[in-house]
Amino acid sequence: MQSGSQKTPRKKSPPARTSQEIFAQVRRDHAMETAEDYVEAVAKIVAQQGTCRGADLARHFDVSHVTVSKILTRLKAEGLLRARPYGPVELTDTGTRLASMSQQRHETVLHFLLAIGVDKETARIDAEGIEHHVSQATLKRFLAFLGQQPPPTSSR
Repeated sequence: MQSGSQKTPRKKSPPARTSQEIFAQVRRDHAMETAEDYVEAVAKIVAQQGTCRGADLARHFDVSHVTVSKILTRLKAEGLLRARPYGPVELTDTGTRLASMSQQRHETVLHFLLAIGVDKETARIDAEGIEHHVSQATLKRFLAFLGQQPPPTSSR
C-alpha cells in the first residue's frame, strides 16, 4: 500500500427506503401537521393573551368554529389539550412539549433559510411547510450550518 493512497472511510448512508415507506412517512407527517399547528397556536395565544378559546383559534387559522371544534375534539382524544365547551383551551404536558418541539423546529428552519439568503417573507412562508417534514438528521445539519447545538432528540 502506498502512503497517501489511503482513503478515509465514508460515513454509512441510512438504508434506502422504498417509495411506499417514504409516502407512508409523508402521510404520518401530514397527520401531525394539524396537531403541531394547533398546539403551537394555543401556546402562542396563551402567551399573548393569557388564555385561548376556540374562537381565538378560528380567527388565527381563518376557519370556522365547527372546524376548530372537530380538531380540538381530536387533539383532546390524543391527550394534547383540555377544553370544555365555551371554556378555555389548555395544553397538557404532552401538548406543551409538542408545541415547544414544533416551535424549535420552525425557528431552526426559518433561521437556516434566512442564513442561505432567502428573503424574510418567503422564508417565513416556506418554514411553515418545511418544519413539518424535516427529519432530525436534516435539522442537525441545519444547526451545524448555523453553528448551533442540536435540540434534544424528539420523537419525530
